[in-house]
Amino acid sequence: MGTLFGGRFASQSRRLALQWRRNIPIRSRQGTVTTWSPLATAFNSPHPRQDRYLKPTGLFGVQELTSTSGFSVLKNRALSEGVKIVDEVLQSAPTPSLVGLFDKLSDTLCAAADLAEFVRLTHPEHQVRGAAEDTSRGISSYVEELNTNPGLYNALKNLISSDNTHQMNEETARVGELFLFDFEQSGIHLDEDKRRYFVELQEALLVIGAQFSQAAASPVQVPLSHFPMADEISRIYPVSGDHVIIDSAFLDSKNEKLRELAYMTCLKPIESQLKTLDLLLTARHQLAQLVNYPSYSHRALTGTMAKTPENVMDFLKQAANMLHRPAETEMQLLISLKKDTMKDPDLNHIMPWDLHFYSGLAKYQSAKLNGSTISAYFPLGACMDGLNTLFKGLFGISLESQEPAEGELWSADVQKLGVVHETEGLLGYIYCDFFNREEKLLQDSHFTIRGGRVLDDGSYQLPVVVVVCNFPSPGVSSPPLLSHNMLENLFHEMGHAMHSMLARTQYQHVTGTRCSTDFAEVPSVLMEYFAWDPRVLMRFARHYKTGQSLPEEIAVRLCQGRTMFGALEMQRQVLYAMIDQIYHGKHPLDRSTTDILAQVQEQYTVIPHAPGTAWQQRFSHLNGYGAKYYSYLWSRAVASRIWHQCFARDPFSREMGDRYRHTMLAYGGGENPTALLKTCWRRN
Repeated sequence: MGTLFGGRFASQSRRLALQWRRNIPIRSRQGTVTTWSPLATAFNSPHPRQDRYLKPTGLFGVQELTSTSGFSVLKNRALSEGVKIVDEVLQSAPTPSLVGLFDKLSDTLCAAADLAEFVRLTHPEHQVRGAAEDTSRGISSYVEELNTNPGLYNALKNLISSDNTHQMNEETARVGELFLFDFEQSGIHLDEDKRRYFVELQEALLVIGAQFSQAAASPVQVPLSHFPMADEISRIYPVSGDHVIIDSAFLDSKNEKLRELAYMTCLKPIESQLKTLDLLLTARHQLAQLVNYPSYSHRALTGTMAKTPENVMDFLKQAANMLHRPAETEMQLLISLKKDTMKDPDLNHIMPWDLHFYSGLAKYQSAKLNGSTISAYFPLGACMDGLNTLFKGLFGISLESQEPAEGELWSADVQKLGVVHETEGLLGYIYCDFFNREEKLLQDSHFTIRGGRVLDDGSYQLPVVVVVCNFPSPGVSSPPLLSHNMLENLFHEMGHAMHSMLARTQYQHVTGTRCSTDFAEVPSVLMEYFAWDPRVLMRFARHYKTGQSLPEEIAVRLCQGRTMFGALEMQRQVLYAMIDQIYHGKHPLDRSTTDILAQVQEQYTVIPHAPGTAWQQRFSHLNGYGAKYYSYLWSRAVASRIWHQCFARDPFSREMGDRYRHTMLAYGGGENPTALLKTCWRRN
């Protein structure tokens, strides 16, 4: 959606549509019985459920969505209500209640468009996705018209410049300023022809961006006959007919030739995709220049904690300089390991397709752990119990399985959770869409379906979010088992969800993750620290067969592995962020995006670039996080400070959890994030 009435942040940042189940014991081979909580049982259950979407209740309980034609009804209703609210705004006096009308308009349009955009990306049926896409685009087009509506802008500007501002509370004043800022970013000051061109560019960018993201996530289909190791590669990648589906550039295979082949095949330049990227970057630059910004990056960073591209690049270059020496040391360790493994004393290099394999091998040798050993202790149900235990300790809230109504869910393996506070009651709903399936978004994500806000009658509109992951489905005789990396992703996305659940803002325009991107990532990155703390893991990790708790020795060794090759990983993130900034900086680019990538990679990392590859064509964050990918590193620095000041001593501290909630999470984007952070640190 557009900036004015769209969500201020979309985490592009889970699961089983089962009924509440009684505790079902799982018998181990030794005859012992493991009893799981109702929450864990729901997520561990391997039993398939009948698909029930598009039935009497409608998706997410929206009555119109009992059929694909309902999306058109939903769109038309939202547009009709939007027109009425616009008329009310234009006829209203410049009083603080005007901000509430703008937020009501935003909420009306987001309620339809955000839901439709989520369905477009995740629903298993092509026809439903197509209907949702039509709704999303239709509302987005109307939003762009509103973003360049002089009448709306003047009504808001008159309020902000009037004597009535002293009657506003801090959040109302901030939301009014944010709406005004969004208008100005959308070229409200332009003449009519240029405003029309702005809308056309925005609409074109929606299409181009969607094309880029879709192609970035699409696997490569290659005839099996092209591979000299057809039998081996078909055991690793899916096969369709006489084609192998290469869906990942990185393999754990001991066969170096196979690793190289997969890497080069997956990242081989695709001319049409590179042209789409060029078109995306050029159109964004034109859009920025149209509203008097030197570059798209300048426009995107206005209003963030970082403020300017210059500040971001200074931050990234400092990080690159600090990381260079430790990254070189780590690279030499990997080269030595490869020498020993290959029994080649003259070997002196590591190629990109080697990094994942040898860093994993080194961690295994150091910790004497393997993936299957660890995964056995992380059945999905136990992990959800772990989150429940953690959230009870920190915030006094519980995750409770909810019985979905018929037609409420879009897939048989989605689980609905209610988030309930011990004294405040129900805070909101989380839909968990956790398992792999065809035509589903591959990226673990958090989506806001409905934002929280104070309603006209004084009650609170409860937030509704979806957490999307791509975990392995349950086995015939085992629950879904997570690797520790999957567990970390789960904690990350649930960090976003808790931001949405615990925010209590007056306006949905600034609720939860609807804040600047470099602030929105802080709660999710902070949750990763809990996933790497042995004290936390030992509270919930249990072997899925025996019920044995994760031994302390294994937990400690596992968590010690987090820092191994951390400099190389951070270098990779710095590279991604730098590329994002440069691509969205000065235009026209003086070289191809591939040549720029190769040059920056050689200059700022010790990771070699492989000629004949173009990984930027698969970097979907260039669309979703254009000029803001630095947020992950920025947020990591902030989250590190919060962790060490607030939770390192006791990761279950209720005192610190409540302080963190009430000084940061509760405000969403309703206050300046820098001020919120200072308040949090000052109190601790």
